[in-house]
Amino acid sequence: MKVVILAGGYGTRLSEETGIKPKPMVEIGGRPILWHIMKIYAAHGLNDFVICCGYKGELIFEYFANYYAYASDVTFNLKENTMEIHRSDMEPWRVTCLNTGLNTFTGGRIKRAIEFIGDETICMTYGDGVCDVNVQDLIAFHHSQHTLATVTAVIPPGRYGVFNLEEDQHQVQNFREKQGRDNVYINGGFFVLEPGVTEYLKDDSTVWELGPLEVLAEAGELSAFRHMGFWQSMDTLADKHVLQTLWDNGTPPWKIW
Repeated sequence: MKVVILAGGYGTRLSEETGIKPKPMVEIGGRPILWHIMKIYAAHGLNDFVICCGYKGELIFEYFANYYAYASDVTFNLKENTMEIHRSDMEPWRVTCLNTGLNTFTGGRIKRAIEFIGDETICMTYGDGVCDVNVQDLIAFHHSQHTLATVTAVIPPGRYGVFNLEEDQHQVQNFREKQGRDNVYINGGFFVLEPGVTEYLKDDSTVWELGPLEVLAEAGELSAFRHMGFWQSMDTLADKHVLQTLWDNGTPPWKIW
């Protein structure tokens, strides 16, 4: 199963870092948060990634183009223009970088990725959040619900899209942007999607969180997988500090590899 990662936004609330790099390339523990996200999926056996690039996407292209050299001990013979690899810690990943447009919104990026991938179920997440969700359990749950989409439901404080979820139900009743301090589940990313969701994605101007998720919920096509463990996004410099502190303490909860 392929994993689609949305990595094209401007990251304006983290402008201290994103003025020179896309948010998914902001580092935690010396590695881009994008790498951490990919390691989470890889720990559950998913190694085929499609990264939807936009703002400063060339830096993501360059990172993976040079990854082999960065992950190896190398001798360069400058006179003969040769390179000898002594040791390599390469990941068993297949990475596709898609240029999905500078000003394309989240729904438009998903649409472009699904059209590239074709008719198959995919995992999808954002390029700025980590958690310790069991991805294989998430996928199994999605297949058991027979809906077009499944979202991972989490309950941290914050500024995210929220939805109502009855205790004995798995289908989302409605979806809206968070207002005030609602004590309800929020969109934690880490989706599983069927290709049929493209029917709800009009064009590059489609915002996944505003229109499609609302309509999918109303149609009974959006399920929720409750995740009661760790989850943290990296929207601000304060969020980055939280993640870096956890990493420096040697016990980052999302490090399941």
